[in-house]
Amino acid sequence: FSHPRRTPGTNTPNRSHTNIMSAVTMTSIVAPTAKPVGRVARHQFGAAPATFGKGNGSKTVMMSRWKGMDEDISDDQQDIARGRNMVDSKFQGGFGLGGTHNAVMSSSDYISDGFKDVSNMTDEGYYISKSFMDKFCVHIAKNFMDLPKIKVPLILGVWGGKGQGKTFQSMLIFKKLGVGPIVMSAGELESGNAGEPAKLIRQRYREASDIIKKGKMSTLFINDLDAGAGRMGGATQYTVNNQMVNATLMNLADNPTNVQLPGQYQVEEIPRVPIIATGNDFSTLYAPLIRDGRMEKFYWSPTFEDRVGVACGIFKADGVAEKDVEVLCRTFDGQSIDFFGALRARVYDDKVREWISETGIDNMGPLLVNPKRGNKVTFEAPRMSLDILLQYGKALEMEQENVKRVQLADAYLDGAVLAGEGGSSNTAQSLLA
Repeated sequence: FSHPRRTPGTNTPNRSHTNIMSAVTMTSIVAPTAKPVGRVARHQFGAAPATFGKGNGSKTVMMSRWKGMDEDISDDQQDIARGRNMVDSKFQGGFGLGGTHNAVMSSSDYISDGFKDVSNMTDEGYYISKSFMDKFCVHIAKNFMDLPKIKVPLILGVWGGKGQGKTFQSMLIFKKLGVGPIVMSAGELESGNAGEPAKLIRQRYREASDIIKKGKMSTLFINDLDAGAGRMGGATQYTVNNQMVNATLMNLADNPTNVQLPGQYQVEEIPRVPIIATGNDFSTLYAPLIRDGRMEKFYWSPTFEDRVGVACGIFKADGVAEKDVEVLCRTFDGQSIDFFGALRARVYDDKVREWISETGIDNMGPLLVNPKRGNKVTFEAPRMSLDILLQYGKALEMEQENVKRVQLADAYLDGAVLAGEGGSSNTAQSLLA
C-alpha cells in the first residue's frame, strides 16, 4: 500500500483515508468461518453425544478410531506409547527410541522404578510348595476382602534360612496369581538423606495402590527387610532412617487406606495394598512392628519333598531322573536349595574351558562383549550324570570347608602375623589340592 496522503503544510495524515484503510485491512484479515463439510475432525466434536438422531430411529456412530483414548483420563505420555502401531509406520516419525510413538518422559512419575514384570517369567516345570502357596493366597485374598469386624494383618513376613528360595517361590506365585508386584530391596532402606527411605516406602505403596485402582492385583514386596531395618548385634549402627522405616511400616499397617506423601495432607482413601517382606531373622526387627496385629509371620523351612521338587525343576532341562535328584538331595542334605543351582552352573566349567582353548585368550574379549551377527557363543550342553554331579558337588563342599577352616581374619587382626625366623606367611593348603 502507498503511504497515507498528508494535508499540505502539516504532518498529520488524512484520518478519513486512514480509517478506510484500517477497515479494509481488518476485513481482509478476519474472514468468515466456513462450515465443516464432509468428515469432521476429532477436535470439532467437543462434548457431542455418541448417537445422532435420524428420523424416528437413532444410529450409533463411532466418533473416531481413537475413542478408547478419548475416554482415557490417564497421562498423555502413556497415550503416546499406547498409540504405537495404530497408524502406518510412515506417519510415526522415526524408528527406535527417537520415534514419535515413544513417551518423551520416562521417569518414576510415569513408570515405577520398582515395578517387577513377571508376565514374561515362565513357571513351567518349576515346583511351588503347597504350604508356601497356601500362605500367600490366604494372605492376599484376606487383604482384598471386606471382612466385617476382622483385623487383617497388612504385612506377611516370610523368613527362614539363606538360599532356600523365598524370593523365587514368591515370584512364581505372583506369576500364577497375576500379581504385578512393586519391589524394594534392603539397600533402599538406608540413605544419606534423613527421611528418604520412609518417603520411598510411601511412594512405592501408592504406586502399587494405583495399579490396584486400575483393576490389577499388586503388592509391595520388600526383599531382606531385616538386613535393611534390623539390628545385627551391638556393632550395627541404628540410624534415624532405621527408626523411620520401622515407624512408616507400622503406620501403613495401622492405616492402609490413608497414605500421604510429604506436603500432601488431604484425606484421600486409596485401595489397600498387601505387603510381603522376606528375611532371615525377624527377631532383629523392632518388636512392635512384628506383633500379630500388624505382621503375619511364616517360617519357611522346606521339607525333603520341597527340596526334591525344586531340584527337579532345576535339572529338568538336563534330563536328570527324579531318583538321581533324590540321591543328590540326600547326599547334600545340609545344603540350601540354591546349592543345586550353583552345582548345575559348575558343571558347565569344562565346556567353557574348551571354548576358551579353541578361541584363544586374545580373541575371547570381542566375541563375548561385541559378537558379530551369527557369531554368538554356543556349545553343546554338558552331560549331567549322577557321578558327575556328585563329583562337582563334593568340590563345592570342599570350597565351603576351606572358608570355615582357614579364617585368616582371626590371625591378622590379633597382631602382626609376620613370618620372622621360625614362622610362615604361607596359608594352609586347600582341601582340593
